[in-house]
Amino acid sequence: MNFSYSNKTLIQFGEGSISTIQDLIPRDQKVLVIYGGGSIKKNGIYEQVTNGLKKHHWIEFSGVEANPTVETLDKAVVLARKENVDFILAVGGGSVIDGSKYVAAAICYDGEGWNILTGKHKITQAIPMGAILTLPATGSESNTAAVITKKTTQDKLAFMNPNVLPQFAVLDPDVIKTLPERQLINGIVDAFVHVCEQYLTVKTDAWVQEGYAEVLLRNLVKLAKDYDQKDSKEWRSNLMWTANQSLNGLIGTGGPQDWATHMIGHELTAFYGVDHARTLALIQPSLLRNQIAVKKAKLEQMGQNVFGLAASDTLALDTVDAIETLYNSLGMATSLKDADITANEAIPTILTALEKHGGVALGEHQAITLDVTKAILESAA
Repeated sequence: MNFSYSNKTLIQFGEGSISTIQDLIPRDQKVLVIYGGGSIKKNGIYEQVTNGLKKHHWIEFSGVEANPTVETLDKAVVLARKENVDFILAVGGGSVIDGSKYVAAAICYDGEGWNILTGKHKITQAIPMGAILTLPATGSESNTAAVITKKTTQDKLAFMNPNVLPQFAVLDPDVIKTLPERQLINGIVDAFVHVCEQYLTVKTDAWVQEGYAEVLLRNLVKLAKDYDQKDSKEWRSNLMWTANQSLNGLIGTGGPQDWATHMIGHELTAFYGVDHARTLALIQPSLLRNQIAVKKAKLEQMGQNVFGLAASDTLALDTVDAIETLYNSLGMATSLKDADITANEAIPTILTALEKHGGVALGEHQAITLDVTKAILESAA
């Protein structure tokens, strides 16, 4: 497939790199610092940010949720307009960065910001932004995508636009020392599924993309296997860099992409509040088994090149089993029951939401209809 690829986000990687923001943001721009629940004030990150902004004029907005809501983010938009903000600095994980992308775009739009998510408004401009990553998982710090929730209607939608690509991303592995284990595990699984969504489709002749995807998957398998080494600099650095590379646009070029697991998972988060990464673990194994016929060649390739499995008549299914075992080894549930979700109630709710949001033909072949999704959810029960 022909493709056009560009990623202009400057990456500042390494311990102590937060201080570089003093030179990355023009001194004449008023900065809005956006962050989440306040943990950055307990782990030293906030102090590093304030030191880096000593010569800047800046204000702050806190309280962005783990699944950012338009209701909260619109308050940030009001503040940014009132204070004539020129630049947004997102300090957090994917949720804060996604939310900051929404704010950066909504500031430049006079209508209802939710129109950005529904597609009624196409982003033509956004104020510039940068990111300090505190939770490696989504790769949002160097891509153009964001996922936002409307709490009042339980809608969870995504948008992509090059105008919200962060100008820079600071990746300091030292900042994840104090992360709860749940968030570290989420990061591994989230990144793993991101790669799978771009890789587990059909055979391609994109040797670089396929080979690099396999490298990233092997990294994540090793990170899971060596989870007891999570306090080492080596482990932290490799998680942060691997998660970033998993969704910066490179491995997805030149070939078809899936994303069905994500679309179904988003609805589970919207209605049941399940962590994003954990919804992926609930859905993906069942989805892969359901789609085994069309994904067989790629699953066999993954089994041999990522998990080191021997060729056999059951290799594709063995690979799915290996993926599920990986999640279970990290304490991730892979069935709705184990996540305390009642399937009989959840399945019609999820199907109705998918139909509402246009999720009626998912996957790389657009062949995952609502009936197929129902079968996937029933097997995940």
